[in-house]
Amino acid sequence: MTRVGNATFWPALISPPGSAWDSRFGPVVLAVLTVDGVLSAVAGALLLPLYLGAIPFPVSALVSGLVNAALVWAAGHWTGSKRLAALPLWAWLATVAALTFGGPGGDIVFGGQGILAYSVLILLLLGAVPAAMVLRRMA
Repeated sequence: MTRVGNATFWPALISPPGSAWDSRFGPVVLAVLTVDGVLSAVAGALLLPLYLGAIPFPVSALVSGLVNAALVWAAGHWTGSKRLAALPLWAWLATVAALTFGGPGGDIVFGGQGILAYSVLILLLLGAVPAAMVLRRMA
């Protein structure tokens, strides 16, 4: 533990990127962030047909985009490679692609009337673009 003023920190919380702590736990953290990308896609897709009264309100697509941007930023903190930092985004895209297929008994996740007929496009646009912008801005 390290003392800074009156606060006590674990060395892992204040260690800079590229330190020995990162090299040991970096792959584990990247795996957890990738699983979080899958969970973000599932939650975003299942909560997409939310209604605010009688009006469709697909706010989960925007929330999923913000979560994906945070996941890509965190993955970029743990690795210096853009390819590895993109793992949560790739897992999110693969999960959304898998959810477009019908399930057993012809069940579908994306579909509906009005704006919900374009729900997969809304989710792809609002979910992937913020994360891609964060990935593009990485040095």
